[in-house]
Amino acid sequence: MPDMRKTAVIIPAVDEALTIESVVGGARELGCDVFVVDDHSRDGTRERARRAGAEVLALPFRAGAWCAVQAGLLHAMKKGAYNAFVTMDGDGQHDPASIPILAEALEGSGANVVVGSFPQRGSLARRIVWRFFRFMTRLKVRDITSGLRIYDRAAVAAVLSRQCAVFDYQDVGVLLLLRRKQMTFKEVPVTMRPRPSGCSHIFHSWAAVAVYMARSCVLILADRVVRSDAPVGDWRDYDAV
Repeated sequence: MPDMRKTAVIIPAVDEALTIESVVGGARELGCDVFVVDDHSRDGTRERARRAGAEVLALPFRAGAWCAVQAGLLHAMKKGAYNAFVTMDGDGQHDPASIPILAEALEGSGANVVVGSFPQRGSLARRIVWRFFRFMTRLKVRDITSGLRIYDRAAVAAVLSRQCAVFDYQDVGVLLLLRRKQMTFKEVPVTMRPRPSGCSHIFHSWAAVAVYMARSCVLILADRVVRSDAPVGDWRDYDAV
């Protein structure tokens, strides 16, 4: 059984006051340290997260989901106390009970990244996107857009590289960069719950899906052209980005 005290949980959050306390509380009960990165919420998310026992990083302006994840990973890496880093949503869809499943898979498989997978949640739009991206990238991950993941220190160092600063989401672009950096993946099934409020930032309309796919296709094309094998450098360089 992995030592959960060595696991940091990173939760990017925007206006998740309704659910953030239960998500933080669930992760804290496992013995994990929890870092909520509040992406300029206006509904009391940060106060409720602190009340539940999280350390809260408050961004001064809305920076986006991936930037919030990177800020949390950087902060946790600087502490030097963790060998595994979980990312999960604060909207209640990701069950904290999945954290030990991810941690055991990371420790037992030798992979650098483990993706929590629940393809059954996919809407028609999401299933089309997944299938298209798997065909275009040949990534062997079924749930490409899952934000429930666990990284080891090498993988975090890779995603804190300058190349990773241009992404919007923790999805296909991040997976492609990790593959270029020769990081290995594993995907494990987990359960996910229906969102109690709000809607997906990516899949809320067909127009939004079209924009998302266009941006992602640019990333896929860039990955085919660049094929960068440059070293990731020191993750502390991300402070200067």
